[in-house]
Amino acid sequence: MNGETSGTLRRDAIGLREVLFQSVTAMAPAAAVAASIPSGAAFAGGSLPLAVLVALVACLFTASCVAELARELPAAGSVATYAARGLHPAVGFLVGWAYVFVEMLVPPLLLLQLGFTAAGTLHAEWSSYPADLWWPWSLAGAVVITAAGYLGVRASARFGTVLGVFEILVFLVFAVLLIGRAGSANTLSVFGTSHTADGHPGAAGVFAGSVYTVLAFSGFEAAAPLAEETRDPRRTMHRAVLGAALGIGAFYVLTTYAMTVSFGPDRFATFGASGGASWEGVARASYGLFWVLVFLAVVNSTIANANACANVSTRTAFALARIRVLPRLLATLHPRHRSPVAGIAVQTAVAVAAVLGLGFGYDPVTAFLLLATVIVTVVVGVYIVVNLSCAGHFLRSRRAALKPVRHLVFPVLGIAAFVPALLTAAGLPVFDFVTPLTAPVSYAGPVVGVWIAVGVVVLLILIRRHPERIAETARVHLDEYAPAGHRRDGIVPR
Repeated sequence: MNGETSGTLRRDAIGLREVLFQSVTAMAPAAAVAASIPSGAAFAGGSLPLAVLVALVACLFTASCVAELARELPAAGSVATYAARGLHPAVGFLVGWAYVFVEMLVPPLLLLQLGFTAAGTLHAEWSSYPADLWWPWSLAGAVVITAAGYLGVRASARFGTVLGVFEILVFLVFAVLLIGRAGSANTLSVFGTSHTADGHPGAAGVFAGSVYTVLAFSGFEAAAPLAEETRDPRRTMHRAVLGAALGIGAFYVLTTYAMTVSFGPDRFATFGASGGASWEGVARASYGLFWVLVFLAVVNSTIANANACANVSTRTAFALARIRVLPRLLATLHPRHRSPVAGIAVQTAVAVAAVLGLGFGYDPVTAFLLLATVIVTVVVGVYIVVNLSCAGHFLRSRRAALKPVRHLVFPVLGIAAFVPALLTAAGLPVFDFVTPLTAPVSYAGPVVGVWIAVGVVVLLILIRRHPERIAETARVHLDEYAPAGHRRDGIVPR
């Protein structure tokens, strides 16, 4: 490492708009509306808008905790730093170890979706196009996100902003058209429990639908790892995390309401992610070529999400590498763009290997489901730990700033909201609506278990040989460049 390829990320490179859309695109709003949220319709039926609203309120508890910690501890390590401060540095290391792992798997997940979505749609339009020729699209997407990341956070974040605006506008316009089409069928009854699916009556159906829907909110924390590259990070991070969760949550409620009243609440239990009873299907049947915009918005969403999560994985890896709990190579920065080029190279290699290895080893859809299960299981677990970390940080280090509702009650409610989602994602049949996982998707649990076990071994080795490195997971590097009086971490700069 020399003076050109070490040091800090680019300071003050981006502002609130770019950071906000970092979280927004990590939530993949178009893909979530078209593919993820409809999974809750099998339980909530025409009461799905209420289920989405419940999920929004539940997610805001955790988003509030992340926002509070992002303001207190602006660090590229984000959730790892929060856990290290709020609970223990060893916990922070394990959270960072798990978070880097799953965030590196998000780009291949989205590249698989890009591949089979593009290939399937082209085959449906032109039968001469092979339905199994999905991989060129995935590889093209990998090239795009690698180039954006290499050019630095400013280029990557602005690219994400443009993509995010496009997908949101397409679905907002579609929602307005659907509400207008519904006419006198518009009704607030969809925010009640009278339209739930058969076999899941009343509040039980809404609860089941909200558990599946809550997974569409994951990603609101993705702004946090960009703290060291953001202007006025304490204020900006707080606003971006909460703004993304609240804004996209409202977007989910509006779009779900629009489709429910237009399609018909009493038959909405049959609505899904593909076929005639889907967003693309309704667009094809009712609005002609408008379906092309819906298709492009979903494709756009996969690229934007992959781009955002590549930023997350490479910044978190950089943060852990510079304190030498991950290989120091991952802290290598481009001398001009200040982008973590070694991390970007590793991210690209992992993405291509996972896409081609799993995509051809199984098929792209099965590979997608396997990766999604691994990712959601770990991310939801991280959210639970972050809620605990929020309470721990303010009880242990910031007692004078403690607000009981915000820093104690909200974390408890956030944990309560995500425990059912964790059990559902893992396929544990604690609730009667949970479907046990089948192979190879059921391999997700052992994969996560093995990775955490390896992390524990690495942790024990580091504690024995380099305990000071584990302690540094709690270090907020940005404060070392702040003016006197702005420090909050109490760590003496070296």
